[in-house]
Amino acid sequence: MLRLNQYLTEAAAEKDKHLTHIEDAVLEGGVAGTRNAINFLISLRDMFADDGTTISEASRSGLILRTKFDGAPAIYAGINPENGKFFVASKSMFNKNAKLNYTPADVRSNHSGGLADKLIDALKYLPELGITGIIHGDFMFSHNDLKSETIDGKKYITFRPNTITYAVPEGSGVAREVQAAKIGIVWHTSYTGKSIDTLSTHFDVNISSLKKSRNVWFRTNRFTDVTGKATLTKSEKDRLDKILKEVGSLFRTIPAGVLNQIASSESYREPIMTYYNQKVRAGEHMGAGHVNEIIKFITDRYAKKIADAKMPATKDKKTKERNLLIAWYKNNRAALDKIFKLQNLFVDAKIMLVHKFNQCNDIGTFLHTPDGGYKVTNPEGYVAAQSGEAVKLIDRMEFSRSNFLAVKNWGK
Repeated sequence: MLRLNQYLTEAAAEKDKHLTHIEDAVLEGGVAGTRNAINFLISLRDMFADDGTTISEASRSGLILRTKFDGAPAIYAGINPENGKFFVASKSMFNKNAKLNYTPADVRSNHSGGLADKLIDALKYLPELGITGIIHGDFMFSHNDLKSETIDGKKYITFRPNTITYAVPEGSGVAREVQAAKIGIVWHTSYTGKSIDTLSTHFDVNISSLKKSRNVWFRTNRFTDVTGKATLTKSEKDRLDKILKEVGSLFRTIPAGVLNQIASSESYREPIMTYYNQKVRAGEHMGAGHVNEIIKFITDRYAKKIADAKMPATKDKKTKERNLLIAWYKNNRAALDKIFKLQNLFVDAKIMLVHKFNQCNDIGTFLHTPDGGYKVTNPEGYVAAQSGEAVKLIDRMEFSRSNFLAVKNWGK
């Protein structure tokens, strides 16, 4: 789970900038991260409970839910507080030597290919919005990316920025706006500060402050229930309550020391995360018995490291590392089995909520099939933010597996 200041710190260090899956907060956050994840689920349950509370009222209580759009590339735009000039940037904005683009020549110097083309379009059209600070979003399309396609007998205007193909019905109000635009962006984060190095992050964008432009289709990614279907039924709330009760009971039986060791040690955590991603690719859940498979995974990995080592001292060092790591997993087998079960309960609750949210979108989402057609899919997922922290809720068995296997269609 990333705190807001962690987000900027990791970006500046060119580390992974992705938010944590809610079930991975158990591994990455230890006891505190697990408690926060539980609180997120409780807040989401309360936000959508059938008790007469509206989403906007629940949002005022501190929880913000956002739809995670599968856009690419990431784009930053606004006024550099250090010189007062308008710029656009990719994620390299937070490099040690920040690549801020003020002119098309800057873009061509700093970037190439499809990324450069999109940044030049952004540099041309985004000043029309009157951005006063710095905002961050996902690039959804340039005008040349738009297609008119028939899917299951219906005509759509489509665009595919990354893995998911987005589709709006031809002739609809959204389609007319999209077709008229030169670029499309979904904004999700804003920044304030006196210098690039000291920016503060806000997981929201006040788009009401932006000027309308025919050339730029944009929206915020704040969750909006356009159908009225987001409210949990009594049976759904009861089921979620049951899961949360089981989560609480199981959490209390897991040794705090083991949870915190995993969170604080990359050596313990990384094999679990890597193995878990392999299970996602295969469409499988973690569960009892997987400790043995992780131990085999570690053994096989170290066998190659030991074999490749040229110096006897290095071979000895790698052998000792392997033995210590395997011993830790064996000694904590019972706790690890409980941790995996706890993660699966988080997944069960998450999937229930995600499926409910998926009923409330006004833009169709599809995946390309090997035969050149399409199949219906769901949005990439959602981001919940509260009290300076944020987690993502994604059906990893559906989207993440597709994303692992997808070929990206935009440049570097």
